[in-house]
Amino acid sequence: MGKIIRVDFPRKSVKSKKRPAEVFQLKIVLTGAKPPIWRRVQVPGNISLAKLHKVIQRCMGWTDSHMHHFIAGRNFYAPPAPEDISEGVRVLDEGKVKLCEIEEVDRKKFIYEYDFGDSWRHEIKVEKVIAAGETIVKHAVLLDGARACPPEDIGGIPGYEDFLVALENPEDEENGELLAEFGRDFDPDHLEVEAINKLLKKLR
Repeated sequence: MGKIIRVDFPRKSVKSKKRPAEVFQLKIVLTGAKPPIWRRVQVPGNISLAKLHKVIQRCMGWTDSHMHHFIAGRNFYAPPAPEDISEGVRVLDEGKVKLCEIEEVDRKKFIYEYDFGDSWRHEIKVEKVIAAGETIVKHAVLLDGARACPPEDIGGIPGYEDFLVALENPEDEENGELLAEFGRDFDPDHLEVEAINKLLKKLR
């Protein structure tokens, strides 16, 4: 009987395909702004809170020049800090937590606060969760929104309200300094969805 010769053919490498993530539709509302300033955006459910921070910055029109944190339930999420500045509050690393990992009851409506001086608080509401496969969103997409983002360092909602009054009364000498600092040509109704989506696409 002859020898049996075993020949091992190279196996084809099988690349594991990533399953599409659920899609979260969020409505982001700047608390206290009248008329309302808001954005509606869809993001992959597996987006990290650190990445969601960048999405909010671009959707709203902020310059990412101040500190921020998320508040969901009793938990705070923020970039890791060299020192404990939370005054006894437990702060989790936002880069290590995905949106879909937050407890469902807490993520239905949570807070994003930007610039602790001006205290721009955004209420984020999960309007719906689209099952994986029904639609594929590889990066954040702005669907809709209303009104421009306030200028940075204007003094929060009270300062922005004073600025809006000044825009309506540019001839008043008392408004001259405010308009000179933050812009006489500022349009509070301006929002370019297409331009924002181009910025969001670069976050991939």
